[in-house]
Amino acid sequence: MLPGASEYGVELTIDDAAVERLLAAEPDDVEAPPELSFARNVFVPLTTACRYTCTYCTYFDPPGEASLLSLEEVRDICERGADAGCTEALFTFGDDPDDRYTAIHEQLEEWGYDSIHAYLRAACEVALDAGLLPHANPGDQTREQMETVADVNASMGVMLETTAEVGAHAGPRRKEPGQRLRTIRNAGELDVAFTTGILVGIGETWRDRAESLLAIRELHERYDHVQEVIVQPVVNNERWSGGTPDLETVRRVTAMARVALPDEISVQVPPNLAPARDLVDCGVDDLGGVSPVTDDHINPDYKWPALRELEEIAAAAEVPLTERLPVYERFLPPDLRTDEFDGVPAEGTGPNGTGREWISPRIRDALGADDSSGERYRRVLRRGTSG
Repeated sequence: MLPGASEYGVELTIDDAAVERLLAAEPDDVEAPPELSFARNVFVPLTTACRYTCTYCTYFDPPGEASLLSLEEVRDICERGADAGCTEALFTFGDDPDDRYTAIHEQLEEWGYDSIHAYLRAACEVALDAGLLPHANPGDQTREQMETVADVNASMGVMLETTAEVGAHAGPRRKEPGQRLRTIRNAGELDVAFTTGILVGIGETWRDRAESLLAIRELHERYDHVQEVIVQPVVNNERWSGGTPDLETVRRVTAMARVALPDEISVQVPPNLAPARDLVDCGVDDLGGVSPVTDDHINPDYKWPALRELEEIAAAAEVPLTERLPVYERFLPPDLRTDEFDGVPAEGTGPNGTGREWISPRIRDALGADDSSGERYRRVLRRGTSG
């Protein structure tokens, strides 16, 4: 039984033999992908308030200094993104603000919202009206919180980071791995196409890395809902001086992820934080969301590469580069897939049965619209940009 998970209602058993197999995995054990994909997005930092104080994170601001975007600011960001050809509005967050953030709660109340999730729902509606597909990452979520916003998101996500208790999460408001696992489970129960990942170099052991990947795999095997797993090395910043993993470590962890996960789950590395050119042969097939408009607000010291640089990474690997949506095509109903779709449809084998609806009527309407935004969505699905 995975320690710390059961107290949050998540029963996971990690097989020791599977852990040992992953610990033996090396880059030579995997093959380079047939293509690389990416999404064109805008970052919408809805709030910098966070209940946690992780020692590697520069995103959160302390009480009294945290910000909350107005819906007018959200609209401006999204419209600029739509004008630049983006398809995704990535809503970044600190986890649900706790009672210390009185100014944030007072502002929400003044604007007529009783919770950050109710406000997130309104912000997602703004993004949809602007022609973008929301992908929200509000951190730990109860089932009820996720239900509040699931139908206005094309996909959602949270970084598992690690199943281990690490010092980097220390403090009176420490992040608990079991809560993260519960959020991933909640997404599966609610039929939400989901992104998660591991954070490498925050004090976890090699066994912890293997167990984290196997925990993700087990939850996916139950619900068929994980679309991509990010392998993200921690990077030095104003709050973290513990160093970043070396290339050999990142290559080995990336190969472990590819070995651990079924083929339908993409392995992603963020090209502004990881040496993507040196990781493609380790099984990486996605470069994540890249913004031509906004900064990476979570890692502001590390600028996004231009599309040209992504094309160079793909060219060096001798594979085509394709643009995708924030929800992977296998989660779309057949009438919204392209003629070129050759993946495994996510018809569902989990407790919700087969033929599950992964996108809501609101998202379906956005994808199938006859206006210019709808045409953009259809045009970029699996569209090659190089190769």
